[in-house]
Amino acid sequence: MTRPLLVLDLDGTLVDTADDLIATLNRILADEGIRTMTRADAGALLGAGARAMIARGFALAETPLAENRLDTLFARFIPLYSEAIAVHSRPFPGAVAALDRFSAAGWGLAVCTNKLEGLSVRLLDELGLASRFAAICGGDTFPTRKPDAGHLLGTIDRAGGARESSVMVGDSGTDVNAARNAGVPVVGVTFGYTDKPVESYGPDAVVDRFDDLFEAVMGLRIA
Repeated sequence: MTRPLLVLDLDGTLVDTADDLIATLNRILADEGIRTMTRADAGALLGAGARAMIARGFALAETPLAENRLDTLFARFIPLYSEAIAVHSRPFPGAVAALDRFSAAGWGLAVCTNKLEGLSVRLLDELGLASRFAAICGGDTFPTRKPDAGHLLGTIDRAGGARESSVMVGDSGTDVNAARNAGVPVVGVTFGYTDKPVESYGPDAVVDRFDDLFEAVMGLRIA
């Protein structure tokens, strides 16, 4: 029998990556003569990727940014961020204990994120978490990415799970919609990077802390 599988988003769900993302962004902006950004400036764009944050920085400075220039700055961002990917980034409080609890109960674990796969693996490896996951699938792992169902279903398959015994955990509408499109139950976390409260996207359950995740998932009665 296939064991149940917990699939987690990465940035804003499993790991608080905001400070390292903003630090790298600010190196780019400073080199371009653009004022640097605070975490409040970045807001929900923390979960939208580096391209969106770079564009936001230029927009806040009321400075035009051509698409080809954005491509160039994004290409610079990736190696800079990779070099300093886990300076301040840490699992959210209670996350590691929650992973332990699910593992002890016989669940498999996987990560499904729109972050590039190489960056995702590197981050989790530096945090000592990578070996916990049967699959770490990024935005470039498959031809599609969240909210497309193929990204989540591909992650489940790679982790050796089954759709009917899997649960998604995420912080944004992208995660909720990916789960909905894939026919997978989803739990929203309220502490992540989102433009609207995660509950407004209609997840099956909502938690304010990782300490409550196991009970919330068990309440979905999928395993």
